[in-house]
Amino acid sequence: MVFLMYPSSVQGLIEKVPARLNVAIMLFMSCFVAYMVRVNMSVNILAMVEPESKNGTEADLPDYGPRYEWNAHDQGLILGAYFWGYLTTSLFGGALSEWFGGRYVIFWSFIFAAFFTFLSPLLASYSFWYLFGIRYLIGFVGGVMYPAMHNLVSRWAPKEEKGKFVATLLGGNFGTVITWAVVGVIIETLGWIWAFYIPAIFILVIAVLWLYLVADRPDKHPRISEKEKELIATSLGDTVSTEKQIVPFFKILTSIPFLALLFLHYGNLWGLFFLLTASPKYMSEVLNFKLSHAGFLSALPHLARVFFGLGFAEFGDYLRRNNIVSVTTIRKSFTIFSHIIPACFLIGMGFVDDPYVSVALMTLSLGFNGASTQTSLQNSQDLAPNFAGTLYGIINFTGTTTGFITPLLVAYFTQYENTYEQWRKIFYVGAGFYIITAIIFMIFGTANIQSWNEIETKKEKDSEDTRV
Repeated sequence: MVFLMYPSSVQGLIEKVPARLNVAIMLFMSCFVAYMVRVNMSVNILAMVEPESKNGTEADLPDYGPRYEWNAHDQGLILGAYFWGYLTTSLFGGALSEWFGGRYVIFWSFIFAAFFTFLSPLLASYSFWYLFGIRYLIGFVGGVMYPAMHNLVSRWAPKEEKGKFVATLLGGNFGTVITWAVVGVIIETLGWIWAFYIPAIFILVIAVLWLYLVADRPDKHPRISEKEKELIATSLGDTVSTEKQIVPFFKILTSIPFLALLFLHYGNLWGLFFLLTASPKYMSEVLNFKLSHAGFLSALPHLARVFFGLGFAEFGDYLRRNNIVSVTTIRKSFTIFSHIIPACFLIGMGFVDDPYVSVALMTLSLGFNGASTQTSLQNSQDLAPNFAGTLYGIINFTGTTTGFITPLLVAYFTQYENTYEQWRKIFYVGAGFYIITAIIFMIFGTANIQSWNEIETKKEKDSEDTRV
């Protein structure tokens, strides 16, 4: 068994930690891994291509490994390939976890992601389209992860700790920070091929830990105390059922509060994915930072998002725990921090050309977006805890389209000139999505649990059949 791989002292320490804390830590690490394989290509591709100098001749480039003749459009396709695959499976990742449990859904996602990442350098040497295909497959197996994580949060997080649990999903931003900071160094010391191999090995280590520390529900965890199990059950009450039932897709898709959440999340992911896929290019080619510095500086906004997100999560939980304002008021008012203020900083970036001021504004923009731990990242838990994974899968399915639209948008605006003026237009588009979607949610959004969350148990069905 997996636990035999750990020394008894380590195993004893693990068992003393509350089970839900172990689950929260592993959710954080899962997001870390999910983003590591998602964003490493944003830096790797800078070392894999043969860019041209301004006079049209090939620049004098350091030897980081083989280079390929991929134009701006090709690079946009490569960066977007992950999101095409991710889009394919995110829609039903929640339903899979609600039927089979999030534990194994995420575990197998880890295994396949590691395998495909390891194959990436080999396939890139054969064909551009082979690399496109393997990036698509990495996204395909990764699409189930976040809906499955929301399924686990709905079953493990007491209501009073929901914000902090959702904040663990910002592990992806921390994964971005570490990946972009480390990948540049790996490329400059070992070559870009190892920027694929090392993450693949790391994923396998996390997969083993995940299988040992995580269970689908508290009552299935082998090392949880009765006191902790009762605490979680009492807090959740009857809002989460252990019964399995077909997802009420029609009711969900015709629900005004859900559609408001869908719009809000779309705006959230537009800003996030734009910075994930495009900021290394902006840092390196427009602000003229060297590759390792571009990776590090591009990571700063994501580090800010982690710390801001944890702060907003704790503040929102405090307001809820002490009944200072309603949960709906928390969700709507925090969109000012998660969407409106980030939009203002993006607009500000269009008016400055100082590299370090640009980095500061970008950092503050994504930092304040950390308040999404109290808005778009948590609202699916409010509306329908029984189907939180499915709800998040649907909004993620829609929002993920921004992952391949934004690289193509950047390629469109910068195909002839890669200047501040062209990037200003890109920043304005992102700000517009932030503001419009926030306004829609402020008008139509809510945190009230919806009637279609209820699941009819087998006993209730039998009783109804008897009466008939």
